[in-house]
Amino acid sequence: MSGFGMRRTFAWLLWLAAATAGGPPAAGAEAVVGEPAPDFALADSTGAARSLGEFKGWFVVLEWFNPECPFVRKHYDSGNMQRLQAAATGREVVWLTLDSSAPGKQGYLTAEEANAVIRELGARQTALLLDPDGTVGRRYGAKATPHLFLISPEGRLLYAGAIDDRPSVDPDDIPEATNYLQQALDEALAGKPVSVPQTKPYGCSVKY
Repeated sequence: MSGFGMRRTFAWLLWLAAATAGGPPAAGAEAVVGEPAPDFALADSTGAARSLGEFKGWFVVLEWFNPECPFVRKHYDSGNMQRLQAAATGREVVWLTLDSSAPGKQGYLTAEEANAVIRELGARQTALLLDPDGTVGRRYGAKATPHLFLISPEGRLLYAGAIDDRPSVDPDDIPEATNYLQQALDEALAGKPVSVPQTKPYGCSVKY
């Protein structure tokens, strides 16, 4: 994905200008499927400034993450999440993992710890973004880890909800599960409407 660096810097400046001029989104508003996905700007685990606007023109997956949550570990320890990430990014989909755990709460990561977790898990996301004050998580209404969102190249929210239809911590459930995110990605990449645009997320509560 060449050109991300220049686009990232430009998008960051645009976001700052918009934030200064117009102020933040209204408190309590959450992302709505079918509507424009809220823009945001966060530092990733390397310290780089990232924003949703940086990836305009690409499909984007947002994955809420807590490395200590057993529901998250189900999908990472089995390799399921890494396979999804690799398959998505291999199709030129941007995958952003977000950690919205507050300092002192389960799952909170410093940048150094986040990079260590990425190495430990062999994660294949585009970037891991740190949201310790929970601003972006609350803006999207992220309620669980994992909680997944799919955004169109035009910036509309196409899917929000669970990774699949098996709300358990048993990795043996994965092969028989209907993977809602994969289904939404396949349909969207084929130019089709997402047949199941919203599901109830399951997992650990986000530790705001």
